[in-house]
Amino acid sequence: MPAQKVVPGSLIPTVPSAIASYETTSKNTESSGKVEVATFAHGCFWGTQEVFDKYFGPTRGVKTTVGYTGGEEKFKNPTYRQVCSGSTGFAEACKVEYDPTLVGYAELVEFFYRTHDPTTPNRQGHDRGTQYRSGIFTHSPEQNEIARKVTEEVQEKHFTPKGLKIVTAIDDAGTWYDAETYHQKYLEENPDGYHCSTHILHW
Repeated sequence: MPAQKVVPGSLIPTVPSAIASYETTSKNTESSGKVEVATFAHGCFWGTQEVFDKYFGPTRGVKTTVGYTGGEEKFKNPTYRQVCSGSTGFAEACKVEYDPTLVGYAELVEFFYRTHDPTTPNRQGHDRGTQYRSGIFTHSPEQNEIARKVTEEVQEKHFTPKGLKIVTAIDDAGTWYDAETYHQKYLEENPDGYHCSTHILHW
């Protein structure tokens, strides 16, 4: 798959909460040194990590890790094979570490929606199963509130006019397990590897 061209200005947010966040963070050039965490699931985690790295890594300083979250507590440190079986309840997910001075949580949430299809339950592209569900795992009441607000705004602007409904689950973040080493930066190491068809910038 050819690399997607990054168009200047293509990441300017389109919904009110994300726009307000961007108007604040885009003025900042100095890192505060503070690190916050956002966790997203939107299909095969190879592609989730790739799109966040591509659009936020070089210019906004985010760090990403792929792993598993949202599963049953009885499964400790699940393997990729176990998660793919669909029996653990875990989702393939991407942990995004970011400096809130340089990028706002609302921006990340809108970007999450821009880069997959949040209207298909337990499916992205050809990938099917609960492990591929669309989910936002929040790490604070503030994140939860922002995620729900941005979801409402994205629904109204981008999906209601098409007669579509966002099915993304917004839950408190639970136990996180890093995925196996070979999954980290997989598409960076294997550019001809599998790319989910929905992992593109949709608007």
